[in-house]
Amino acid sequence: MDDEVNMVKVLAALLGREGYDVHTAYNGAEALVVLKEHHVDIVISDLKMPKMDGMSLLRKITAGFTDLPVIIITAHGTVDSAVEALKIGAFDYITKPFERDEIRRIVRKAASVSDTGFSEDLPEPGAGGRYHIVGQSQSMKEIYQIIDRVSDTPSTVLITGESGTGKELVARAVFENSHLSRAPYIRVNCAAIPHELIESELFGYEKGAFTGAVMSKPGKFELADDGTLFLDEIGEISPEMQVKLLRVLQEGEFDRVGGIRTHKVNVRLITATNQDLKALIEKGRFREDLYYRLNVVHIKIPPLRDRPEDISLLIDHFLEKFNRRLGRNIAGIQEAAMKVLLEYGWPGNVRELENVMERCTLFCDGDTIKTEDLPDELSHAAQTTPGRGSIGVSSLKDQVRAATRGLEKGLISKALEQTGGNVTRAARLLQISRKSLQNKMKEFGLRE
Repeated sequence: MDDEVNMVKVLAALLGREGYDVHTAYNGAEALVVLKEHHVDIVISDLKMPKMDGMSLLRKITAGFTDLPVIIITAHGTVDSAVEALKIGAFDYITKPFERDEIRRIVRKAASVSDTGFSEDLPEPGAGGRYHIVGQSQSMKEIYQIIDRVSDTPSTVLITGESGTGKELVARAVFENSHLSRAPYIRVNCAAIPHELIESELFGYEKGAFTGAVMSKPGKFELADDGTLFLDEIGEISPEMQVKLLRVLQEGEFDRVGGIRTHKVNVRLITATNQDLKALIEKGRFREDLYYRLNVVHIKIPPLRDRPEDISLLIDHFLEKFNRRLGRNIAGIQEAAMKVLLEYGWPGNVRELENVMERCTLFCDGDTIKTEDLPDELSHAAQTTPGRGSIGVSSLKDQVRAATRGLEKGLISKALEQTGGNVTRAARLLQISRKSLQNKMKEFGLRE
């Protein structure tokens, strides 16, 4: 969105050629209408616009569309405002005039974060759990107790668990229940940033530090000063970066890329990973001293298959959520269908359950979800996957990979069938980018 018509047209054409579906608006008020009428993965906004400026729009988006990446475009003279926008919750900013490669890179990075995060609707506190987290199993109650104890301390927290278990929700709970809840909360997905760019992303850079560095830019540590920094997928950073991260933790200081002045920061660090850091240490891929600095407080989130008593609570929450979002009125789930959902192993954990419930709510023809409304691969996996605690012929990793691929292919096939093969509409139904859907269609042989 931009009040300069030509700028809007240039951006729309550029991103359209990259395979993105683009919706345009010329002020903040129009943008909010677009957000209500369409599923949007990324917002690009100018700071200066008529009727509602970019900062006001950003505040409304962060309040009503949590985790929706917002990229700010600004002129050189308003860089301070752009930095303030980052502290409020903007994903990144670009200064005019910008290089096309730069905006392609930032949009790709935002898209990868958007595709891997949970959706914006959080459960109400106390809705079968605490801290906007659904779960009443003993293991989840123990996690709530740790959050109670550690939130209002400066201690570093390491959150571990498989993909889709809700590590970011736990990180947010630690932040929101601390005395820093009104201070900056900066999130970084380390896996979404190329290794050669992670240093400038975290520590910033000075003008002229590398080709394209036309001005100085603060990094995430500076933006999180006196607040909280959440580093997701911490196991992905290189050994070289681990040394620099250790320095920040031990001494509270760092240097920008290409800089000569040392910067002091006071940051509460929360990290998360789905990898076994101890195994990485044994392989020489993760520093042991950094591990112990990060692992002051360890919160381990169990996979969904290990807390089956929470599945029905999550199903009720997601059914209510998607009834509201999709304008449906699904009353409940047939007993046989519920049995399949409860017996399935959920290799993709809570995120997979959320996606399945959205598809079922969307494609269900009646007012009750039946077994025929479930993905075929889900029913098949529930019947053939070995029971919890037993060992199958193939490895667990192979079973998870096969089940996940089968589920993805089935959901994509149904979405394409539902939309008559319209890729744009199917991507919107699946809530992924058009380019991601095209790549998946190619992978599964669905291009024809």
